[in-house]
Formats: sequence, C-alpha cells, structure tokens
Amino acid sequence: MTCLTVYSTSVTGSREIKSQQSEVTRILDGKNIKYNLVDISQDNALREEMRAKSGNPKAIPPQIFNGDRYCGDYELFVEAVEQNTLHEFLKLA
Repeated sequence: MTCLTVYSTSVTGSREIKSQQSEVTRILDGKNIKYNLVDISQDNALREEMRAKSGNPKAIPPQIFNGDRYCGDYELFVEAVEQNTLHEFLKLA
C-alpha cells in the first residue's frame, strides 16, 4: 500500500496556512489514515520538490500526495470531505 505524504511547514506567519494544515492532519488522524508529514521549512529542496510534484511553481502547503500521484491542495481536500469522496480523492479507493 502506498503511503500518503502531506507537505506542510512549521514556519509560517500565515494563520490560514497553519489552520489548513491542522485541519488536514486532524481529519486524516480522525479517520485513521496513515500519512507522512514533510516539513518544507527544513530544506528549500523539499519546497521545490513539493512544487515540482504538484506542477505548480507557487504551490503552498498543505499539498497532498499518494506516492508520486498528486491528490490536491487544501481546497480540494475539504471539497472531498464535504462530498464524502475522501478515499477517492486520496486515491485509496
């Protein structure tokens, strides 16, 4: 089974980003979905990796991947939760 990766940052002045990251991890934890948290603030190469994999040179955390497959960002994640299609969004179904 491939593992989910959530790119986040521990260093941000944005309350919105902090809140979005917390909500994503809270929902995944609540549904017992395992994931790796990658902190892009630890290395610029990780931020560039996140942006390259997502295909968006301006992507900001949180960004969600299943293996090398891009699932989406916070807005798409929340939409999937609201539509009860989270497993499909995360490419787990």
